Amino acid sequence: MDVRVVTTVFGALILLGIVEMLRRRRLREKYAVLWLITCIPIIPLAVFPSALDHLSTAVGVRNGVSLVLFLAIVFLLALSMHLSWEVSTLEEETRTLAEEIALLRLELRGDTPRETVEGGP
Repeated sequence: MDVRVVTTVFGALILLGIVEMLRRRRLREKYAVLWLITCIPIIPLAVFPSALDHLSTAVGVRNGVSLVLFLAIVFLLALSMHLSWEVSTLEEETRTLAEEIALLRLELRGDTPRETVEGGP
């Protein structure tokens, strides 16, 4: 089977998968945009592989495959950093919520007066 056909079919399947995940609300829009920006160029470049060579020549990269690998590494690094930032933010929010729940439980049990919890000693 031709590589162009496989790449085109693979790109179309990924694109359909992203759209379906968006439709079912399994993927948030802000993440879908990242994947759509990545996926949409795959199909035209698979159909017209000479465009990749022209693009790599314009950028100054000797081989089109090297350009794709470089862009993939940059994209994955940026995505990893973004997801790390998201996890850090969620971790901080989870810690704050756990502390607030613990303080509310103490208040409900009557162990700690409200003035002490909110105003401090």
